[in-house]
Amino acid sequence: MAVKIRLKRMGAKKSPFYRIVVADSRSPRDGRFIEEIGYYNPLTDPVTLSINEEKALQWLQNGAQPSGTVRALLDKAGIKK
Repeated sequence: MAVKIRLKRMGAKKSPFYRIVVADSRSPRDGRFIEEIGYYNPLTDPVTLSINEEKALQWLQNGAQPSGTVRALLDKAGIKK
């Protein structure tokens, strides 16, 4: 099973916010996920970003691959593999 760390879109039309989730790569973007590890709101000023560092590092060590956007958010939050 290939595991990805990616964004799950939430919120109303034209006002999105995102949850950072760990999911099977075969599941749909907003579908089933294994665990929620944080959230990201690009509409606030400044941008709201909260990631549970312990859980993120644990999943990265277990082989989960972050998407490009999530990799940038992890770097922004100061979480290194």
